[in-house]
Amino acid sequence: MADDPTDLLAVADELYGLPLAEFTPARDAHAKRLKGDDAALAAQVKALRKPGLAAWVVDLLARRDVEQVQQVLAVGAALREAQASMSATELRELTRQRRQLTAAVTQRARALASDAGVRVTPAVADQVEATLTAAMVDERCAQAVRSGLLVAPLAATGVDEVDVAAALATPEALGFAPTAREEPVPAPPTLRVVPDPDADEKARAAALEIVEEATEARDVARADHEEAQRHVQELEARELQLQAEIDEVRRRLAQLESDAEEVEDDLGDAEEAQASAAETLEEAEAALGKAQSALDRLAD
Repeated sequence: MADDPTDLLAVADELYGLPLAEFTPARDAHAKRLKGDDAALAAQVKALRKPGLAAWVVDLLARRDVEQVQQVLAVGAALREAQASMSATELRELTRQRRQLTAAVTQRARALASDAGVRVTPAVADQVEATLTAAMVDERCAQAVRSGLLVAPLAATGVDEVDVAAALATPEALGFAPTAREEPVPAPPTLRVVPDPDADEKARAAALEIVEEATEARDVARADHEEAQRHVQELEARELQLQAEIDEVRRRLAQLESDAEEVEDDLGDAEEAQASAAETLEEAEAALGKAQSALDRLAD
């Protein structure tokens, strides 16, 4: 290990600020130059990893547009504070700002890379945006992004711990601030607008076309509304009819239940009368038997 880790950070700061294609030759040249004076530092420099494209774009942003990166980190800090205090209103607003800001800053990073002659594909842009989002969600990711010494993109959910050290050129980079390298902004080209002689007519034609399309859309919407209204009226009428039928069935059921109760009562009375008549019949038959026997004896 080198005696002073700032020596390694100073070399890394220079290397990771170079165009991506120049990184490896410059790193090897540094290591070779240092080998005679500080073998340990030379070995550390030689071990510095070439950044992936997404990480290089974020490093470029950290050097070329410090203000944008600071804004990302500030919103991230506010977002984490809102989460800790459970302020729902502030949390929703900051989350919306986070999405808007990460998208805008990603576009800025792509523009910087384009100015440096590097094309950023949508897939790489997604990794850049994920890294910026991680910087907002996780404080250590924020420090890693600010260092300008990333070698790999970051991703954070806010729940699982992120292996930040694996994405940095060296663990000592956490908390490091890179050397800002603002590039002069070229003056915009002078534009001269040539008036179109048919501009008014074209504008009227375009407006007329818009009116016609809007009228057609209105007519279609009106027809759909009228059809839906008719369907609602039909269903309401059917609902009333079915409700009336249900009420009639309920009334009829109530009547049948009442009739059944009366029949049940009458049946009980009839069964009692039947039992009494059967007993009377039995007594009458017994009396008839006795009378017949007496008659038979007199005849003898």
